[in-house]
Amino acid sequence: MRRTAAVLLPLALPLALVLAGCSSGGDDAAPAEQPAKAAEPADSPELTTDPAGTVVDLDPDAEGMVFDPVTGLLAVAVRDPNRLVLTNADGVVQREVMLPGHARHLQLAAPGGPVLVPAEDSNTLVQVALPGGEVTETEVGDYPHDAAQVASGQILVGDEMGGTLSVVTDGEVTQTFDSQTQPGGVATVGDIAGVVDVGAFTITTYDVAAGELQTVLDAGDGPTHVVADGQGRFLVADTRGDAMLVYGSDPLELTETYPLDGNPYGLAYDAADQVVWVTLTATNEVVGLSTAGDQLTEVARFPTVRQPNTVAVDPTTGRVFVGSRETGQLQLVDARG
Repeated sequence: MRRTAAVLLPLALPLALVLAGCSSGGDDAAPAEQPAKAAEPADSPELTTDPAGTVVDLDPDAEGMVFDPVTGLLAVAVRDPNRLVLTNADGVVQREVMLPGHARHLQLAAPGGPVLVPAEDSNTLVQVALPGGEVTETEVGDYPHDAAQVASGQILVGDEMGGTLSVVTDGEVTQTFDSQTQPGGVATVGDIAGVVDVGAFTITTYDVAAGELQTVLDAGDGPTHVVADGQGRFLVADTRGDAMLVYGSDPLELTETYPLDGNPYGLAYDAADQVVWVTLTATNEVVGLSTAGDQLTEVARFPTVRQPNTVAVDPTTGRVFVGSRETGQLQLVDARG
């Protein structure tokens, strides 16, 4: 179902935690070990170092960001009420768009927009046009968490609490995969989507255009999010395992495990500098890892605002944006100096 609207009132519901699975036995069976829950960002400590760059006040629970190099707008999801705030590169608010539910992850369908906004507690994928903020809504599965567009133009939405993936074509759900336990991050390479299952601790590839599941592999001790780099690889934050996992996409195969202490969580990829930016929620830091070679290498590290759950980057200038879920602040770091 597709609906178009200009402004919608928000709706807030608590986030549920879902176990990866369940098991049972007879009365004489030993108690089964409970599967681990999905990994979450660390509860960040109080700051001991001033954040790098500039910090500006934004709005409560800033989490979920993406920068559009065509319009020069940064989109940030905030709450109380649920909105998409559009700022310029200096963090000055240009426009606010009401959302039907809260969001934690944003992506661009393509440079220039629209912004893909999975409004979790409304079971809705919201597409917000740039720069005007026009809104189109599509009803999807239960608690959409992340969404990405493949080369064919279809959008794959991870319905986290429903264990499904919704394929959206021209504003309508045209296919549903039920092969996930608890889908988290989604990233794309051409028509191939990589989906992190935060309940089963796996990464799965799908040929979205063909409507086919391809490969499933283990993805560490507690993966959360994924981005694609310029070499056609999937980079996964193993939040509980304190590592970045690098996978070739064709075929899907693990090529590197890069240790990274601090509960890596938020990810953003700078295609110009070939750097993936990773927030470390246990240490209030953001780290830049070069993807230019066969192996990841650290090229930058900055102290951040508290609870840095989300990060974005302007590929034209290299400016890095970090959002604080704790304080609602926005941090701007000129990483190229």
